Amino acid sequence: MSDLSETKQIPPPLWLLAEITYRCPLHCVFCYNPLNYAEDKKELTTDQWKDVLRQARKMGAAQLGFSGGEPLVRDDLEELIGEAHQLGYYTNLITSGVGLTEERISKMKSLGLDHIQLSFQDSTKEMNDFLSSTKTFDLKNRVAKLIKKYDYPMVLNVVLHRYNLDHIGRIIEMAVEMGVEYLELANTQYYAWAHVNRDQLMPSREQLERAEAVVNEYRAKLGNKLRLLFVVPDYFEDKPKACMNGWGSVFLAVAADGSALPCHAAKTLPGLTFPNVAEEKLDDIWYRSDAFNRYRGFEWMKEPCRSCADKEKDFGGCRCQAYALLGDAEAADPVCGKSPHHDDVKKIVLHARTAAAQEKPLIYRNDANSVKYATIPIRDARDTVI
Repeated sequence: MSDLSETKQIPPPLWLLAEITYRCPLHCVFCYNPLNYAEDKKELTTDQWKDVLRQARKMGAAQLGFSGGEPLVRDDLEELIGEAHQLGYYTNLITSGVGLTEERISKMKSLGLDHIQLSFQDSTKEMNDFLSSTKTFDLKNRVAKLIKKYDYPMVLNVVLHRYNLDHIGRIIEMAVEMGVEYLELANTQYYAWAHVNRDQLMPSREQLERAEAVVNEYRAKLGNKLRLLFVVPDYFEDKPKACMNGWGSVFLAVAADGSALPCHAAKTLPGLTFPNVAEEKLDDIWYRSDAFNRYRGFEWMKEPCRSCADKEKDFGGCRCQAYALLGDAEAADPVCGKSPHHDDVKKIVLHARTAAAQEKPLIYRNDANSVKYATIPIRDARDTVI
């Protein structure tokens, strides 16, 4: 636990992610929601969420994302948007588009929603619907037109992997036709359901390089007409990302059941009990809880991180990834070239290219699979045969 004098050294949270529900009509094979989300159906009430928003704003949080699951599943979303606007947040709705009618978007606009990020799975109906196990491509196109109609910044997110990397040119063309202003091409990061499907989703290095070359060609051609963000998957790097800008530094997530988390995947880590906002004040959770202080600073680090000159830039990389790959949350993120386990990551990339890996079935995110995986540690889940 941290004493009161130490809280002065800890910056307040600036970015609050409200995962208001894990319910979702989509079944994406790369979903970052917990594998065991179906194990607990509890969700914070409207009043409890309002209290969270007030507490976080008082602490200094300025940006708020409504996420899930699919946040539009909750019929109090508009009420929460209105409350957030009154409190002074910059608000962002992160959505698949399912459930966003003209009536709802009109009301959200009037209540002060600032931003909408719409997800697609691919540029074709067949692949979009295959990857989410739904028939939503046409609906997403209608929602994109509504977003433009109500004069929102047009922001599109597409998660990339083996199945759609070769379509990246068509994805960008689709975005141009829609009038997208900002396209996030986010290569899969292998947590939760993506970790289970890692071998099937992992692209080859050649495929990734071809895709990045296409992105650069479009950047040169489109200029400022469309901003393109291309996020390379960690496994193909030799420098770890500064996960969440450091554990408990900027980012605070509150899960549907009220668990406060330093990152989306933190519940996968053993030996940590994450406080619940229904039981504890957010201020105490952020500044004083063991969960939020465990990996702050540098004292927890082992070598080679402890003596590394880059530790103040990358903070040792991702704790959840270190645990998922090595079973040790305090180890250097193995995507780092200085990690003694970096070769293990290279082997994973090579293994994913084999025919055997490609023949494994994709595991869709749904309640039945969630129940099945509820008792399987994330680092072992990918080896389970369905």
